[in-house]
Amino acid sequence: MEFADLHIHSKYARATSKDMDLCGLAAGAKRKGLTILGTGDFTHPKWFAELKENLVFEDGIYEYGGIKWIPQSEISLVYTKGGKGRRIHHLMLAPDLEVVEQINSWLLTKGRVDYDGRPIFGMSSEMLVENLMSISRDIMVIPAHAYTPWFAIFGSKSGFDSIKECFDDQAKHIHAIETGISSDPAMNWRVSSLDKITLVSNSDPHSPHSWRLGREANALNLKKIDYKHITDAIKTRKGFEFTIETPPEYGKYHIDGHRLCNVVFMPDESKKYKGICPRCNKDLTIGVLARVEELADREEGFRPKGAIDFKSLIPLAELISCIVRSGVATKKVAQEYENLLRRFGNEFNILMNVDESELKKACNEKLADLIIKNRQGKLKIEPGYDGVYGKIILESETPVRKIRKTHSKTGLADFVK
Repeated sequence: MEFADLHIHSKYARATSKDMDLCGLAAGAKRKGLTILGTGDFTHPKWFAELKENLVFEDGIYEYGGIKWIPQSEISLVYTKGGKGRRIHHLMLAPDLEVVEQINSWLLTKGRVDYDGRPIFGMSSEMLVENLMSISRDIMVIPAHAYTPWFAIFGSKSGFDSIKECFDDQAKHIHAIETGISSDPAMNWRVSSLDKITLVSNSDPHSPHSWRLGREANALNLKKIDYKHITDAIKTRKGFEFTIETPPEYGKYHIDGHRLCNVVFMPDESKKYKGICPRCNKDLTIGVLARVEELADREEGFRPKGAIDFKSLIPLAELISCIVRSGVATKKVAQEYENLLRRFGNEFNILMNVDESELKKACNEKLADLIIKNRQGKLKIEPGYDGVYGKIILESETPVRKIRKTHSKTGLADFVK
């Protein structure tokens, strides 16, 4: 089984770790259990030079540091369509660096690429796809984090209601969307227009640490590990076993709210207030759950024929952090994490495979129980909203946020933490 994370950034993207180089990413991937990575940021000239210098192309795919790599980048498009401003992020996958050079040469005719790993262009999504297909039909374009409010194809702030509406006659070249942290396949299965679209999951990390890299990934069972077989698996779903998803409640845009006012709403309550914060009268950030409800033409629980399975898992460092009551980046968490890795090899193995009895021999019983509950999808999670991540709630704890779910009369005190 191969585990692939195909949405990565480099040290040349804004707000990323200086450790997001090939060495740091390869080391992080091995610890996680990933075997295939996107390169991230191939449009950036300095990063592209590093890729050309270090990656070795062998038998249809690049290699470095014991990891296989696919040329990949993210692009931000800002434009107007249908009388509405659009801000849409897309992944681009390319078969080789020669094709990447052609992509970069074309992009340079449209603007700069040297200021950020995720450059911004004022072209439409259909223009992007049409021109990329003229370079190579092997290029794959995937709408990124499809429901993120501000920067996604279905985002509440600037998105579209369908792939066709976004891409027009170029929609035939779109074979997949990225679910993003705040949605999962079960939510997407409610939208019938996505039945022929493969749902992929990637982490979009800004650091190579275990609580970011590989927090979402794709499990592939391929006859050969190369670009063609990987992209064919995405297109046809053959050899695509399952995705690893962070539970959508854990994502920072799952439900509605306004973090500056500590206002948190389920979608039905947001409708009652017409999407306006009752404390400051500014727009609420309408989350992913509400957007799925808008687009859905099926009830919860529907599963279309041929749908790919998925596993919901919160990263191991986050689980350890809950038990030891310390931040994910602390020495306390790192020591326990390393202890488990020495015993069981990599994080995916620990999260998905290691027997409960073996876990209890290796770590605190409470942590072992939490790992098993994580595996079984039995964790209680306080949902994220308006840029605030969700939070695991242990049995001994009570939720921090009071989330409005009904249409009863309410005072301002009901909207705050």
